[in-house]
Amino acid sequence: MNTYIKHTITPLLAVTLLTSCGVITKSYKQPETAMTDSLFRGGNTLDTVSLAEKPWQELFSDPQLRKLIQEGLDQNLDLKSAAELVNSAQATLLQKKLSLLPSVNGSADVTRKKMSAQTTAASNPNNLWDAGLSASWELDIWGKLNSSRKSALASYLKTDAAKRAIQTSLIANIATSYYNLLALDEKLSITRQAVEIRQKDVESMRILKESAVVNGAAVVQSQANLYSAEVSIPDLQQSIREAENALCRLLGRTPGKIERGLLSRQSPKTDLKIGISSQLLNNRPDVQKAELALREAFEEVNVARASFYPSFSVTANGGFSSLNLSNFLDNSLYYSLIGGLTQPVFNHGQVQANYKIAKSNQQQAYNSFRQSLLNAGEEVSNALYAYQMAEEKQESRVKQLTALEKAVDFTKELLQYSSATNYTDVLTSEQSLLSAQLASVGDQLQQLNAVVELYRALGGGWK
Repeated sequence: MNTYIKHTITPLLAVTLLTSCGVITKSYKQPETAMTDSLFRGGNTLDTVSLAEKPWQELFSDPQLRKLIQEGLDQNLDLKSAAELVNSAQATLLQKKLSLLPSVNGSADVTRKKMSAQTTAASNPNNLWDAGLSASWELDIWGKLNSSRKSALASYLKTDAAKRAIQTSLIANIATSYYNLLALDEKLSITRQAVEIRQKDVESMRILKESAVVNGAAVVQSQANLYSAEVSIPDLQQSIREAENALCRLLGRTPGKIERGLLSRQSPKTDLKIGISSQLLNNRPDVQKAELALREAFEEVNVARASFYPSFSVTANGGFSSLNLSNFLDNSLYYSLIGGLTQPVFNHGQVQANYKIAKSNQQQAYNSFRQSLLNAGEEVSNALYAYQMAEEKQESRVKQLTALEKAVDFTKELLQYSSATNYTDVLTSEQSLLSAQLASVGDQLQQLNAVVELYRALGGGWK
């Protein structure tokens, strides 16, 4: 047996060492497009400090928001499903790793036979006791099995990146939903204050009518002005309820009340560092996922290429077999060792077709990877610009609100002392003031959401 091993297995191992050095399979290299520094507009592209490096606990100062984000990370069902996909991919990876090792099976059999006296002179009946091991091993001469393992590794890392992408989106969605909820609360508060003011206006118009300062039309107009504010309250309340329910779904809980703070107490982060665009590959899980999908497809091409070449396998069997259990281990040893190869000859072009499919999948994965980088650059640029524009609007918005508040006060005073002023002027100024106040809430919300979106677009939230 030793001589057989020396002359059969040793040459095969030598071939393995000589030919499995990447002659057939190729080594993966990260695409050069990942290192481009012109993916997004704005910001200091020479500064490598990025907002994405900051933990989400430091980005959000509101304790209620922090609590909700942590609850979402613990209970969100999409995130839990993503974790199960990671577990499944991990099991597949282990399976691929084990395929590089020999498979060994054990067997134990007892056979009882009774032969015809005319066909044998052996004693009848008799028992055959058999116990042994069988092993088979496919030698990875061309690197096919190793490439398959690398493909499974890339697939596993891809599912992990997908899980992290869901986590970053979940944090951003919870924060955005929370801020939207605070904005709705603020709009409801502003509208209720407007209703109170307009209720007083109605009473004032009635007094002025009794004093013959205004006519009945002014009273009716003031009432209509009141009702126009009142009618928007149910819509705001409905929006608040729907926003609470949507946030509960993100948290993995049934619809209910959301404990929250005030919009006026939110302070958006002003020191926004976006780093350089090449950092997106290290920070954004979805870009990492696309790059790992490319790597997986690359290794599948290696597998398909290696399929053109013969596969080498070694099969060994051995054990003990005896008609008498009492001397089962005496002179009953048997073994066999077989080395063989299988070469595709005619399979209706299946190997060639598989190779073409693998190459096409690789090109598609490359295109998807480049598209993910372009999407990332677009999202960073848009979020940064949205923040800058919200900041620019603030100064003008403050001036507008100050002017409109004065306009409301002046027109109300003039209404009492000048016949040249009518309630239409008061109505116009009040409606303009309410619209500006609600728009001011939208400006603050835009700024807060822009920070959240920029944080997500840069890949923050998973580290």
